[in-house]
Amino acid sequence: MSKQLVLMDHDGGVDDYLATMLLLTMDHVELLGVVVTPADCYVQPAVSATRKILDLMGFSHIPVAESTVRGINPFPYLYRRDSFVVDHLPILNQSETINTQLLSESGQDFMVRVLREAPAPVTLMVTGPLTTVAVALDKAPDIEAKIQKIVWMGGALNVPGNVEKNWEPGQDGSAEWNVYWDPISAARVWESQIEIIMCPLDLTNNVPVTSELVQKMGQQRNYPISDLAGQCYALVIPQDYYFWDVLATAYLGHPEFYQLREWETEIITNGPSQGRTKVVSGGRKILAMDKVDKEAFYAYILQQWAR
Repeated sequence: MSKQLVLMDHDGGVDDYLATMLLLTMDHVELLGVVVTPADCYVQPAVSATRKILDLMGFSHIPVAESTVRGINPFPYLYRRDSFVVDHLPILNQSETINTQLLSESGQDFMVRVLREAPAPVTLMVTGPLTTVAVALDKAPDIEAKIQKIVWMGGALNVPGNVEKNWEPGQDGSAEWNVYWDPISAARVWESQIEIIMCPLDLTNNVPVTSELVQKMGQQRNYPISDLAGQCYALVIPQDYYFWDVLATAYLGHPEFYQLREWETEIITNGPSQGRTKVVSGGRKILAMDKVDKEAFYAYILQQWAR
């Protein structure tokens, strides 16, 4: 049975690294590369941490590319500085050298090349904004036919967003950060015919990172991946933190854990609702992860990281 071809596009938040780690544990997946989009991070430490994770897990043959796209609304620096912390974790700095290759070509050019050269359609696993995808589509419209689907952590359909008014004055609180960083690019991807499977805040709000689960990861410290996951989650446990990117990525491992629901939607690109994924009759049809077997998901990630 041939493996599922996947290209990862993450944006350097704490859970982006963990989603990448989870993807690497999936035996049925062939990961073609990792693109780092400079959104929820400072890009140099985010790229460095990504390469160190690939080294740690024995996947130094998988290339990493830095996207050079830019968004409209920057993530708060308090979020972005986590990339420095993860890059300096002791478990990722046991060697003075990094073996995983950092490509000289940009992430958007790498995405175009990978899709054109792939022997079969590729799934894009996107856990940050859709900007790199949109730029790649504009550069090479022919790649749309090579994208099997986009599995994306982003959007808020029927719940409030997470762009809080005290962070972004003038906004009405309906936007989700991965859309808000660059809603114009999200709208560009919405114009395509690519199948989109979203993991929106509607679902992630129900799947928190709990102290109990982080402690269970700590009890698996003899497994380096679980140790690293526990250390990363320990950084964020004082705040309300959810399995955003990891929950989206786990869909590739066990889609049967999830129920999907179709919605007609549009991306709001300006005004106080800029960055909102709005449910509208006659809008662009997408599939959203609507429900998940939470206990099965929790057990799955603990099992995958115990290796």
